[in-house]
Amino acid sequence: MTATEPVVTNRYLEGNYGPVREEVTAFDLPVIGELPVELEGRYVRNGPNPLDDPDPATHHWFMGDGMVHGVRLRGGRAEWYRNRYVGSTRVAQRQGRDDIAGPNWNDNPGGPNTNAGGFAGTTWAMVEAGGCPVELTYELETVGRNDFYGTLPGAFTAHPKIDPATGEMHAMAYAWPQWMDHVQYVVVGTDGCVRRTVDVPLPGMTMLHDMSLTERYAVVYDFPCTVDFDLAFAGRFPFRWNPDYGSRVGLLPREGEAADIVWVEAPICYSFHPLNAYDTSDGKVVVDLCVYDRMFDTDILGPFGDGLARLERWVLDPATRTTSVTVIDDRPNEFPRHRGAMTARQHRYGYCASPSATPGDGWPTLKHDLVTGERWAFDHGAGRAAGEPVFVGKHGADPVAEEDAGWLITFVHDQASGTAELVVLDAQDLERGYVAQVPLPQRVPFGFHGNWVSDRAVPPPG
Repeated sequence: MTATEPVVTNRYLEGNYGPVREEVTAFDLPVIGELPVELEGRYVRNGPNPLDDPDPATHHWFMGDGMVHGVRLRGGRAEWYRNRYVGSTRVAQRQGRDDIAGPNWNDNPGGPNTNAGGFAGTTWAMVEAGGCPVELTYELETVGRNDFYGTLPGAFTAHPKIDPATGEMHAMAYAWPQWMDHVQYVVVGTDGCVRRTVDVPLPGMTMLHDMSLTERYAVVYDFPCTVDFDLAFAGRFPFRWNPDYGSRVGLLPREGEAADIVWVEAPICYSFHPLNAYDTSDGKVVVDLCVYDRMFDTDILGPFGDGLARLERWVLDPATRTTSVTVIDDRPNEFPRHRGAMTARQHRYGYCASPSATPGDGWPTLKHDLVTGERWAFDHGAGRAAGEPVFVGKHGADPVAEEDAGWLITFVHDQASGTAELVVLDAQDLERGYVAQVPLPQRVPFGFHGNWVSDRAVPPPG
């Protein structure tokens, strides 16, 4: 570099966005406070963690190699912390190993870096845009690609929804660059095998990050963030803001075909994450979601440079094919979660992180009462940034009568000390403060999504 060349920076490689390279195993972690003894299982969270040093001028946050961080809780103790790279062709090559096992339907060199969780007795790492899920051991080591035991015909997603009534998993998947004209609705049975797929035609290749589920519909988000071929041919993250594409939401009957879908016009905007959705008695659909005015417009390296999301309620009317919008909270709201037992049902409470685009700011945890309009914000302290708040119901609590009876679990990064903790909050009483804090043996970079996986859902070995 000469004296006249500018220094290239990339906010998604700096501070706590920067990767950690060491895979750590630590046992008998310290606990501050008291962990609820009913929490018996693992909190696992996935996120991008580049194995090599990418070019800061072109690196997109979503493109880093996957790394899963996990903490195992049992009997009021934090038994272990582990972080492991999620296996992929690229990670195997860089580590000098043979490719991971399992079918790779589109020869994707990358691996899942977006979500992790348990389903059908198995631990899965997941990603959108065509990648196959990767099966992990209880200790978070890579087993190999798992296409739901040979039943998945192509792509999957990082954001499946589990129907609490049936136990089935529902997904809306897209695949770049294989599927240029459609997305696919996928239903996975409780045995871990795909039982149904429906191809949904689209006018272009949209970045379909998530979906919603109601008792009647699988909800398709067709937003104006689409493939930019100039970026694609340059080998960069290929999606960019394209307001001319239009914006709409599709209501696909859960047992219907593509011809049965009803498209409803929507505001020109983008949303990565809906909180939840449900049907109304008069035939409408209510969706709560985190909404950005635009996405990857001037900031084509990540999601936060063009603005932050607010929480909105959309009421979709399939009769008039129109959408009415109410702003619930105009503060930054992202990574929304609700009680899983309320998926596809009318919910009262939602929980979000409140991110900031300014380095060093704290990221509070938010709770919304969507009936009374009351809102709570838990401040983790100066420069302490909390991630996605995962809800775990308290044992014995009625999920309808006591919908908020549960615990919120997340990682918190202390930007001054460069350290991380697993924290537990009482979802019914945020003012109670931390129920428990588990200091971790290393920093956990900002990442994406995780879940609580109880030992009842995925038993430990032996």
